[in-house]
Amino acid sequence: MRFPATVLPIALLLAVPVSGMDFSARFDALKATATPAQVYALLYALPKGGDLHNHSGGADRAEWLFAAATDPARNGGDSFYTRANFGAQPDAIAPAERFRNIRQHTYELLSPAVRAEFVRLDDLLPAERAAWCDSLRLDAPGEGRAEFFQVIWPRRGQLGDSLPVATEMLVENMKAFGAEHLAYLETQFGVDGFVTNDGRAIATEEALAFVKQRLAQPDALATGVTVRFQKTILRFLPNAEAKLAESYAWVEAHRDLWVGLNMAGIEENGHGYPRRFLETFRSLRARFPTLPLSIHAGEMDGNDSHIRDTLLLGATRIGHGVNLLQDPDTLLLLQQTRRVLIEVNLISNRLLEYTPDLTRHPFPEYLRTGVPVCLNTDDRGMWDSNFTDEYFTAVKTFDLSWSEIVELGRNSLAYSFVQPEVKAKLLVDYARRITTFEETYGEGRLADALAKLAEVQPVTYGYSKRTWGLEFR
Repeated sequence: MRFPATVLPIALLLAVPVSGMDFSARFDALKATATPAQVYALLYALPKGGDLHNHSGGADRAEWLFAAATDPARNGGDSFYTRANFGAQPDAIAPAERFRNIRQHTYELLSPAVRAEFVRLDDLLPAERAAWCDSLRLDAPGEGRAEFFQVIWPRRGQLGDSLPVATEMLVENMKAFGAEHLAYLETQFGVDGFVTNDGRAIATEEALAFVKQRLAQPDALATGVTVRFQKTILRFLPNAEAKLAESYAWVEAHRDLWVGLNMAGIEENGHGYPRRFLETFRSLRARFPTLPLSIHAGEMDGNDSHIRDTLLLGATRIGHGVNLLQDPDTLLLLQQTRRVLIEVNLISNRLLEYTPDLTRHPFPEYLRTGVPVCLNTDDRGMWDSNFTDEYFTAVKTFDLSWSEIVELGRNSLAYSFVQPEVKAKLLVDYARRITTFEETYGEGRLADALAKLAEVQPVTYGYSKRTWGLEFR
């Protein structure tokens, strides 16, 4: 009998043993004894499964973007400019226009007066450079949902249509995730919409060849991170149905790297409700084999039927799902079937104010009542955070047990969309890495385990410093 690729591994590979010893008591002792910095180091060293809810672009740190965009060897020989000066009164300038980024070919088309408002990135003064980096993340009081959706994303501008910069950022993310011991990255990434330095559209197959070549370079391979892509459809666009059909065909034809679909975009827009796409999905399933599907749903204030409606579309993963508790019938269904995973994004939900008080986040209710969940980073570059921040937040807020931590990592691989044979390998390797971790920090005296944490060198960013006062380097 032939089972769907998303069913067989979940049913069988969840049974793969991941522990050769009882590490639970040692983990509890470490939590109770270690300083916050030591707990963070322990979680940084923790073997992690996959990041399944990851937006390319939003995952890029501003410092990485600046370095690539100002390096001709990495940006394809292009030049980037940002709007740092204004002829009008500052209060008259739309927020998204401040530090809006353009490429050389666009700069050359501007009038002299408008050109005077743009500064080449290389020429920014140190204070301006710091302000430019801060403009691409949520790092100040009062910044939240509106700043993220309406300002930061538009402000990125033409940084996002440079193919060399986009691929450099993909590899930078792989390097950072590899340092945090992540095994698998399933990011939302496409090869359409890129343009050359003179503004001409790059054919998708040409862009695909460029991406594959970059991923084959030694520094990308050395990260040890397995990468696959989801094709994303912005659900609220007027032509979203047509984009869905195009994306479905693309993924079906490029299953080596693209493993599924994702429907994204702010739900509060009102135009991307799931039932809008029901007939389109049914038509596509009549033409193509079923493709794995994840949908942003339940990332709204108040009650709605979006999570239930996504199940009609065939989704086996739900992004965010923060208001599922307000739909008890669907919650009960997910508890009983264990077929659908909730992709939890704690820091995202806090900063975008869907759950500003994380002690009220539904994550522990899902985890502890049988709904499959895993932790993810969402737009980590714009949060100024990393994957360890998600784990540290969960442990600090919900006092996770060792078995729950292992379950989160295993779920992130078992419910991934990666090819079954790759998934099986990732799960076996995860079990091996967990055993090694347990042996490293479980043997000997507790004091010996704490001493070993001094050898871990976490890399932290602004979020951990502002939130917990933790700063390593």
